[in-house]
Amino acid sequence: MDTLRFLDILGFVVGLVYLILEYKASIWLWLASIIMPAIDMVLYYKAGLYADFGMAVYYCLAGVYGYLSWKLFKRSSDDAKRGERPVTRYRKSHILPSAAALLLLWFGIWWMLTHWTDSTVPVADAFTTALSIVALWALAQKYAEQWLLWLVVDAVCCVLYVRKGIPFKAAIYGIYTVVAVLGYRKWLRMIPE
Repeated sequence: MDTLRFLDILGFVVGLVYLILEYKASIWLWLASIIMPAIDMVLYYKAGLYADFGMAVYYCLAGVYGYLSWKLFKRSSDDAKRGERPVTRYRKSHILPSAAALLLLWFGIWWMLTHWTDSTVPVADAFTTALSIVALWALAQKYAEQWLLWLVVDAVCCVLYVRKGIPFKAAIYGIYTVVAVLGYRKWLRMIPE
């Protein structure tokens, strides 16, 4: 078995574990979110998906941030008691800044890919990377709507990875697409009333 295929399969297995933990809103998803992108860094570099490679580095670092964001959450500045962050709705005040961040990141990543790499899919690679940055931030805030952002990322990545010849990664993103719908519905039910 060649290295690319082995990494694709290993990433698939860790990705399933991650998905189960995310669906359950388990804080341990952040450990898997450090291991999986470490594997993906090598896979994406070998497949020529340079923005995804950079995204994997970001995911490793964001895994630490996400864990701390969930674990050390304080309900208010007066509240000395810390507890795990609850699932909430995406704040309306975050929609415009999130959209602006998405567009700026998408353009910036696309520009880098077209000027500094030999990427054959710069628009799609830049889009999924930019939206993933926004979606991961929303996950760290434990917003239920993070699932909707991932739904778009997952569907586009599934097609992209089929095209790039990494079928196990494409399969896990196909599964992610379906679970994003189920996860969104589950997380909506977890919002405290």
